[in-house]
Amino acid sequence: MWAIKLLSHYLAGNSLKIVLEHSRYVAALAGEVADYLDLPEEQRIFIEEAALLHDIGVCLVHAPGLGIYGTHQYIMHGVLGREILEREGYPLHGLVCERHTGVGLTLEDIVRQKLPLPHRDMCPQSLSEQVICFADLFYSKKPGRLGERKTVEQVRKNLLHFGEEKVAIFDAW
Repeated sequence: MWAIKLLSHYLAGNSLKIVLEHSRYVAALAGEVADYLDLPEEQRIFIEEAALLHDIGVCLVHAPGLGIYGTHQYIMHGVLGREILEREGYPLHGLVCERHTGVGLTLEDIVRQKLPLPHRDMCPQSLSEQVICFADLFYSKKPGRLGERKTVEQVRKNLLHFGEEKVAIFDAW
């Protein structure tokens, strides 16, 4: 698939293995959600492609646990992924990258937390973006734990660190 080939253009070795395995789990769960929602085939294909590429931006961040020693902070991987995919000609896939962090980042979140991100809303807008964002919450990129699916309660507990409103968004999905 072209998405895996593109991912392997930006990542290599163990870093590629970790990100690709994580992304495959996310894509599989997103596919299950797409099946449950009975989404059209074209949308399911987009969801699979975008889920495989949602973390492409980690290639530019400092993430020693992933074997990546870039210059940017990890929180920037979504924005960086969007930039990469826009340059590659996949702007809609790029929006998934930018909008997949947690349940999304509002402009208020970015300003309040003084995050090194552009001052704009980065919350999932389309159903496809929401499905991928939802699926990503259930899987970690921690080596040795890649295939462990979190429970709904574990996801809720993780989101609670960022506020009740984040849990409410997850619950609404």
